[in-house]
Amino acid sequence: QVALVESGGGLVQAGGSLRLSCAASGGTFSNYSMGWFRQAPGKEREFVASTDRSGGMIKYGTSGRGRFTIPRDNAKNMVYLQMNSLKPEDTAVYYCAASARYGLGTIEGWFDFWGQGTQVAVSS
Repeated sequence: QVALVESGGGLVQAGGSLRLSCAASGGTFSNYSMGWFRQAPGKEREFVASTDRSGGMIKYGTSGRGRFTIPRDNAKNMVYLQMNSLKPEDTAVYYCAASARYGLGTIEGWFDFWGQGTQVAVSS
């Protein structure tokens, strides 16, 4: 079992950047595929990005493609979400998720463990 803790959220102006971090503990980090999701008020949770165990394969959701990246550092048990060119519609709670499955997941049910989330607010 792995525990996930997100950090790095906050308030940023449109066009700015933020880097979210997700620290994993309690398991062998390189045995997990990782993902980021987000949930805006009144909306369903949305897939943002995922990476496989090695970081060699990555998939992005439509909302962040071209603006977000999802690097991971297996030596530090960390995965990040680098967000550039932020827009007000990126305002949401961002969640880190881990899966013991191989490959890339894009739906909530594919992931086994979740963090508590970190709030991102983008002002216009």
